[in-house]
Amino acid sequence: MRLPNAAAIAIGAAAVIVLGWSWSLERVWTLLGPPDLGPVAFETLERRTVPNDALACPEGLCRAKSDVTPPVYAVDAESLKAAMARVIATEPDVSRVASEGLSERFVQRTRWMRFPDTLVVRYLPQGEGRATLALYSRSQVGKGDFGVNRARIARWLEKLSAQVPAAR
Repeated sequence: MRLPNAAAIAIGAAAVIVLGWSWSLERVWTLLGPPDLGPVAFETLERRTVPNDALACPEGLCRAKSDVTPPVYAVDAESLKAAMARVIATEPDVSRVASEGLSERFVQRTRWMRFPDTLVVRYLPQGEGRATLALYSRSQVGKGDFGVNRARIARWLEKLSAQVPAAR
């Protein structure tokens, strides 16, 4: 009987430590500035000099080099925004911090270290019931991100493409 009680106490203590650690890490990162890094203008965006961001941008919109060219989808911009909302709802630790018209901004925290990453999405009407988007993901902390931002963009676009057909 003593072993199960000791195990329960150890598990409870570990849970308290992990929760406290996560909470305190989020507070530590705020010492470096707000988690939300603010909006961007895709047309004039300049990529960072350190590898801790990623960009998905349709041809002709961004002067910065894009990592991925998003497809044109066979839905209008509002429908694309609604589909992306469903995608984001499947992601852990994401909060929307701003929304204005066809632009939105989110903060997603990494799982263990709770690093905040800011994501900006702009939905772009293409006429005839078609739309595409621009997506920029950047880390607040660190000089490198081990590919997290690029993997996130790829994952979000893959999930979006599973919900919305590409235009032909």
